[in-house]
Amino acid sequence: MEKRENFSSRLGFLLISAGCAIGLGNVWRFPYIVGQYGGAAFVLVYLLFLAVLGLPVMVMELAVGRASQKSMARSFHVLEPKGSKWHLYSWVGFAGNYLLMMFYTVIAGWLVLYCGKMAMGDFTGLSADGVAGEFSALMGKPGIMLLFMALVILLGMAVCLQGLQNGVEKVTKPMMLCLLVLMLVLAVRSLTLAGGAEGLRFYLWPNFRNLMYDAEGKWILGEAVFAAMGQAFFTLSLGIGAIAIFGSYIDKSHSLGGEALRICGLDTFVAFVAGLIIFPACSAYGVAPGAGPSLVFITLPNIFNEMPMGRLWGTLFFVFLSFAAMSTIIAVFENIISFSMDMWGWSRRKAVAVNCVAVLLLSAPCALGFNLWSGFTVLGMDISGIEDFLVSQNVLPLGSLVYLVFCVSRRGWGWENFLAEANTGAGLKFPRGVRPYVTYVLPVVVLFIFFMGYWNQFFA
Repeated sequence: MEKRENFSSRLGFLLISAGCAIGLGNVWRFPYIVGQYGGAAFVLVYLLFLAVLGLPVMVMELAVGRASQKSMARSFHVLEPKGSKWHLYSWVGFAGNYLLMMFYTVIAGWLVLYCGKMAMGDFTGLSADGVAGEFSALMGKPGIMLLFMALVILLGMAVCLQGLQNGVEKVTKPMMLCLLVLMLVLAVRSLTLAGGAEGLRFYLWPNFRNLMYDAEGKWILGEAVFAAMGQAFFTLSLGIGAIAIFGSYIDKSHSLGGEALRICGLDTFVAFVAGLIIFPACSAYGVAPGAGPSLVFITLPNIFNEMPMGRLWGTLFFVFLSFAAMSTIIAVFENIISFSMDMWGWSRRKAVAVNCVAVLLLSAPCALGFNLWSGFTVLGMDISGIEDFLVSQNVLPLGSLVYLVFCVSRRGWGWENFLAEANTGAGLKFPRGVRPYVTYVLPVVVLFIFFMGYWNQFFA
């Protein structure tokens, strides 16, 4: 078995862990639901839930990883009481990583393709219908879909093949720093657009009536609160061991409460700045920011078409989106590879080779689900919808619940063991006084999110 690597720097840990959490949910879904549910008032509710839901579970997942010094494959084996079965969840989490990559790599492939198309000016001069038609034409080409999906997978696996320090850390650190710089440049450009002030006011000045009623006067407060709860919970990629693996690569010099707060801060910063890019631009060009899935691939290219030097800004925007997607892909691939190395004692090279072939084969149905297999549905969901539903509404909440109960239950790792690990090192400590909340209230909230996901999918 190969010697276990560690990060070469704390900055590497923070950027890569944040990169795992930062993805399309920050850049596309966050502005979309903010636009749908009331602007700045919704942002305040979201930040509240991020603090009371996301942060505690992140600290717990990091603690399990650091205490065990193992990936999800063996972390429960190391920490669980003798004879217990907590380790069985590792297989569910492993499947969750695969399910996530089976559709996420396809979307990342679209983004890389859009970088090239925007740079070559393929959208220049097209009407809104023309951009929509171009997008539909791309979805209908299975060869193109499979090619760019495969390109993303091969790039991500190639990075992981080089190891933690020489591959994952060396590539992700500059990529994340470039992502942050690109975002700031795009935000400054968007904030200087004529007519963007109204969108900025909607985004930054709370109006709680917008949170309670939609434009037609319909009561939406319950929907809005659940949407904020779900976004705060799902944005951090908790429950599948993708955060725990990076906890296993760090030393005990810093307490985990502070580290989790920094990771959440970076994740929130990216989501917030994405809003600064999108809301003024939508306002300046009369576009609704709650445009849903079409926002990134149809609406925004139209905005860039109207903008001076739009080809440049559009290309930079899709480069930034591609970086956000690739940071998540590389992080999850590292989790999958570490699982294989810990579980079966494989070398990194063998783990990369086997999992690369497996991800390529298992991601193909999603790519084909937009064209050749578009007629295939289960319970009204297409292939990508099924995979997304299984991850977002099942593995993530239930996996987070496993980590949560494992850390507070006497039949699991236990509260005192968790607290000792979380508070080892300098920095912000996890408060002992929140034990009743994380033991009795937070599990109920997570179960509520789980059941509401089913209600919204099948009964709403």
